[in-house]
Amino acid sequence: MKQTATTLLMIRPASFGFNAETAASNVFQGSVPMSEHQVQVKAVEEFDRFTNTLKVHGIDVLVIEDTPYPVKPDAVFPNNWFCTLQDGTVATFPMHTANRRIEVRNDLIQTLKDNYIVTNTEDWTTYDADNLFLEGTGSMIIDHENKIIYACLSPRTNKTLLEQFAQAHGYTAVSFHAMDEKGIEVYHTNVMMHIGVDYTVICLDTIKDETERKQVVDSLNKTGHKIINISMEQVHHYAGNMLQVKSNDGVLYTILSQQAYNSLDGQQKQQLQEHTNLLPVNIDTIETVGGGSVRCMMAEIFLHKKRVATA
Repeated sequence: MKQTATTLLMIRPASFGFNAETAASNVFQGSVPMSEHQVQVKAVEEFDRFTNTLKVHGIDVLVIEDTPYPVKPDAVFPNNWFCTLQDGTVATFPMHTANRRIEVRNDLIQTLKDNYIVTNTEDWTTYDADNLFLEGTGSMIIDHENKIIYACLSPRTNKTLLEQFAQAHGYTAVSFHAMDEKGIEVYHTNVMMHIGVDYTVICLDTIKDETERKQVVDSLNKTGHKIINISMEQVHHYAGNMLQVKSNDGVLYTILSQQAYNSLDGQQKQQLQEHTNLLPVNIDTIETVGGGSVRCMMAEIFLHKKRVATA
């Protein structure tokens, strides 16, 4: 099993904007002094720069255009509604807010089937009728090599559903509770934790329960992951929202936002650079208005590409 993907899927936004429904459980969302049109224009500019940066560094990106209707303000964050696994699975997930459930696109799943070997499709979205939610790799930080899923429980991450998904794929679930400095549950695991091949970035201060914190630390130590601890203030700058990928020539890059990079101190940067190459990108508007960062924008494609028939 490999930890890093070499291909990413990203959705170019058609109607990016502030989502009042998700703001109820996402304290990271804010507003900017721009019109709705200006926000959309700026988001597309940031998106295009981001994907171009990835391509320049030899990272394959499959860019899918968002459909203009229905309007989907958070379509730029596809990692919440689907993921792919190395056994050929494509899974779709139940979303907490109703206006994000319309992001699930059968045509996108069909595009994956047309271009990659998909052996299994799983539809978990029906659980939203029971108010059970599991928002993809926003909810789950997956250690593929050791078959462990880390997840902080919240209204968007149901423990029962998490354990069902883990069991279905032979993974072990390590769940815990994470709170910010005001005692509010951290809405997604991927804002306070990132795991790479041999290191992890995590805000241990958010895990208030000592037994839960010890369980997480012990699991990471057991699998040989160097723990790089970040502060809650750095979490607010999206320093936990990173993703490690591998370029076509085998170079490991960890993608993070410019804001996240700027929040790291010299020692943290040095520790990270012992394991990976840091690749910061500026997405200030998307971060501020959308309440998500770079990791949320990238869905990893672990599927094997179909061979093109030759004459």
